[in-house]
Amino acid sequence: MRIVGYVCDSSLNKQLDKIEQIAGRCSLVNHLVYAYKLNTKLSVLKSAPATDEEILSFHSTDFIQRLKDANDVTDIEKYEDSLEEYGLGYDCPLFLGIYDFVRAIVGSSIVAARSLISGSNNIAINWYGGWHHAQREEAKGFCYANDIVCAINTLRQHFTRVLYIDLDIHHGDGVENAFAFSRNVLTFSLHKYEAGFYPGSGAITDVGRGNGRFYSVNVPLHDGIRDEPYFKIFDRVSSSIHTAFQPDAIVVQCGCDSLCGDPLGTFNLTLKGMGQCVRRILSWEKPTLFLGGGGYNITNAARCWTYITSLILNCNLSSEIPDNHFFEKYGPGFELDIMQGNRPDHNTEQYIESCIKTITGNIANIRKPCWT
Repeated sequence: MRIVGYVCDSSLNKQLDKIEQIAGRCSLVNHLVYAYKLNTKLSVLKSAPATDEEILSFHSTDFIQRLKDANDVTDIEKYEDSLEEYGLGYDCPLFLGIYDFVRAIVGSSIVAARSLISGSNNIAINWYGGWHHAQREEAKGFCYANDIVCAINTLRQHFTRVLYIDLDIHHGDGVENAFAFSRNVLTFSLHKYEAGFYPGSGAITDVGRGNGRFYSVNVPLHDGIRDEPYFKIFDRVSSSIHTAFQPDAIVVQCGCDSLCGDPLGTFNLTLKGMGQCVRRILSWEKPTLFLGGGGYNITNAARCWTYITSLILNCNLSSEIPDNHFFEKYGPGFELDIMQGNRPDHNTEQYIESCIKTITGNIANIRKPCWT
């Protein structure tokens, strides 16, 4: 039986609204989850800010100190030049209360991870989390801190082997780099990989380093991929990973900028494609943490994460959006479904099969755990 914890906290809504690209997104998600009455089947988890020690499980002391120093600065322009080397500028601009924001985001994912460790839940959902680009001492790609790495480090206090799956259209570079030398955390990312597309990493040949060689798995995809080939490659690769790696716990970044219609995405997925991947993950019956991520058509993000929440709870949803505070934003169709677009799929069958062959060949090198 699935016992599901769900992070929901109005203070977190206010924190995430500081990020212009996703302002209002969390409120839409929570209102839709509640409108479908999914909250009646959930255990609501109240968040708590992360401690310095918890953030320092990944980020450097120097980086954290710079964020602290900038937290209460009102003359931001004067301060920006000294922080550019830490990625604080351009796509991660400074704002008042930046360290409070970091503590809130990292804390939300750690609270969810701890609920799995305690056994109070065997599935935890935190749609506030999923900030996968941040590096040890650099903010990147709208991500000021890497809550995912901190949550995995928390899980590793109890679970020996953690599988990380990234469904965002952008490569999960920060998480992969954090565990590139590890055999205890395997990172698996499906993403667009083309010249000029952010972050520019995640080639099929990027397989980890040192002792962690073959424990980084990357599926580089082209524009326009649709549900059927996406799930085909996900299913074949993830099944090989699950058999070889035998994870004790799983973390899933459900970035929905891979959906059709996202302003920063060029894939052609619908809720069905994402849902098939989630169903496969749930079939393994492992303690699993589901996180948010990208998703810049914020009504589609609400549709997607509400739908995934329903799959986790094994609930069927009406295709008609129920009345809620943001109902008018779902017009003109007012439906849960996201229609596939007309973008051509540049991922040929031969390309998909070639990727599967190469990747499963690499996975064959993974050492099965030796139980003592």
